[in-house]
Amino acid sequence: MRAEWASAKRLVVKIGSSLLVDSATGALKATWLGSLCDDIAKLKAQGKEIIVVSSGAIALGRNVLKLPKGPLKLEDSQAAAAVGQIDLAHAYEDAFRARGIVAAQVLLTLGDTEERRRYLNARNTVTTLLKLGAVPVVNENDTVATSEIRYGDNDRLAARVASMMSADCLVLLSDVDGFYTAPPGSAPDARRLDEVRDITPEIEAMAGDVGSELSRGGMVTKIEAAKIAVAGGTHMAIATGKVLNPLQALAGSGGCTWFLAHSDPVAARKRWIAGTLEPKGAVIVDRGAAEALTRGKSLLPAGVTKIEGSFERGDAVVIRNGEGAELGRGLAAYDHEDARRIIGRKSSELAEILGYRGDPELIHRDDMVLHRRG
Repeated sequence: MRAEWASAKRLVVKIGSSLLVDSATGALKATWLGSLCDDIAKLKAQGKEIIVVSSGAIALGRNVLKLPKGPLKLEDSQAAAAVGQIDLAHAYEDAFRARGIVAAQVLLTLGDTEERRRYLNARNTVTTLLKLGAVPVVNENDTVATSEIRYGDNDRLAARVASMMSADCLVLLSDVDGFYTAPPGSAPDARRLDEVRDITPEIEAMAGDVGSELSRGGMVTKIEAAKIAVAGGTHMAIATGKVLNPLQALAGSGGCTWFLAHSDPVAARKRWIAGTLEPKGAVIVDRGAAEALTRGKSLLPAGVTKIEGSFERGDAVVIRNGEGAELGRGLAAYDHEDARRIIGRKSSELAEILGYRGDPELIHRDDMVLHRRG
């Protein structure tokens, strides 16, 4: 068993439509789904947190609506998703319930993982579900999305979810057992790579041309997903899902391809906050709050003396002390207007002041990076 898998605490598993839905009949592969849920139940018993990212709504819905085979118009795809999503959610609910596990449906689009306010809301929701012991089943919100349907880019959505949730590993269960030196079937000497440490131009070329039939919706999108995952500190595996108990097979001697990250998710997230995001404002903290931050505490409203700039929930802000020195940066849990209303107040007073129950922290320690002293 690889160390990347054995040591992982939080896993994201992406399931393609062809694994979950019989292409000939349009019916759900219930036996296969049950075996996957058996694997997840065992992983949860080992103390691991699991997030599932699942395709399949359109494939299920088009059968119910008796839509023709072949490519669908966008509006037909969205209609199929609206119907199939119900069946898909029920299938996961029943399969997990039979194993004593609570399933939770989370509908996302790529925009939810890229626009910072929605990103923060989605991250907090999924984090809470994991703390409560549920298995979030993330489905592409195909009824309102367009790019995912048009380009079959659900692999990239799974990578965004893995990055958003600081997952240790992302597993793309596929109808192929890994990444090959050429699209399988296009070259007699194509071989599977067991490990990829750097996604070089040569590796990208092996995936084939995005416009070719051999790679359409295949390895090109998986390479793009790998870039996102490893940049976020998440190891990624491409493994076959065409067997029962696919995660058990992966943990054992099952062949696959691992794309290895060079840092852990926490370090990658800190770099993203510190260096990538443009600050939209600043919060000024008192001496007590500044000292608390150095001890690994979150920033509470009580320790803030002033708000500068105009920012929205999820935007990056600079944290300064009373002398104007920059202590670090973080993601604001409130917009600038609400932040100004609650500075200097106790967390227990926030609901009465704001009229709703928000986060007790102005900036959570997981959404903050501090500059090293000295």
